[in-house]
Amino acid sequence: MNLKNKVNGKRIGIIGLDTSHSTAFVEALNSPNPDAAYDGYKIVAAYPNGSKTIKSSYERIPAYTEQVKKLGVEIVSSIKELLTKVDVVMLETNDGRPHLEQALEVMKAVKTLWIDKPVAGTLVDAIAIFDASKKYKVPVFSASSLRYATNVQETANGTSAGKILGADTFSPCPLEATHPDFFWYGIHGIEILLTVMGTGCKQVSRVHTEDTDVVTGVWKDNRIGTFRGNRKGPNEYGGTAFGEKAVVHLGPYAGYEPLLKEIVKFFNTGIAPVSVDETLEIYAFMEAADESKRRGGIAVTLDAVMKKALSKKKIIH
Repeated sequence: MNLKNKVNGKRIGIIGLDTSHSTAFVEALNSPNPDAAYDGYKIVAAYPNGSKTIKSSYERIPAYTEQVKKLGVEIVSSIKELLTKVDVVMLETNDGRPHLEQALEVMKAVKTLWIDKPVAGTLVDAIAIFDASKKYKVPVFSASSLRYATNVQETANGTSAGKILGADTFSPCPLEATHPDFFWYGIHGIEILLTVMGTGCKQVSRVHTEDTDVVTGVWKDNRIGTFRGNRKGPNEYGGTAFGEKAVVHLGPYAGYEPLLKEIVKFFNTGIAPVSVDETLEIYAFMEAADESKRRGGIAVTLDAVMKKALSKKKIIH
């Protein structure tokens, strides 16, 4: 469901300075000579606190805070204060677990909201965020920047290879004990896979070793797509798509700018370029992969994990 919300200004606020995404977005938007595609949007304020328990995240906050201050960003002491100074919000907290609480505060203030990956720390919370988006009539958009990697969009829309018959993708896949395995980083390669394959995955099975994960998805029309998550070797992103007209290479990573341009379009229109159903299917795919791992690699349906998550559905107040 797409929600339209008229934005009357171009002041962006950031929640979370514990990720390099925050500084990259500030550098692009607050540049002395920004790309015209950014349409005058500027990041004017930031609430720095992100993860409280993930050391690799919270250790970044002091340096990133000083970095964005030099680019004209005001540092505030709370989300409540942030919301008085901005028109739209980028939720950048690296840790997905507080996203629901943070997002609710933004949505209750009726501010159009971009949420960086992962949209939440659990599938249950991801569902709750989109339920809140509907309840408060606030547009929400979330995606990995790899959705806009080289040749991914062209392949997804049929330009590069025609109808997609199957695809294999890969990305780095470090694990974080506080999150479902792929929510933390494997989402990048998985989002490439589901972008080009489209929705309709019915089941996944997973092979897991210390250094590697391989997930095989079977779609309802019997197409097969695979994701390989690497914890050793070069940090590369990409894949291969097999189309009716051609076999094409996906990637490499194209930086943050293509995603940032989509975020600006979203702020201007209130229309997310990725549907709620597609976004939730990505998270159900990753949750099903975790369940397959727990059950020794057997196939697990996305319907089963969605039903389980919906049985724990949170009531939004």
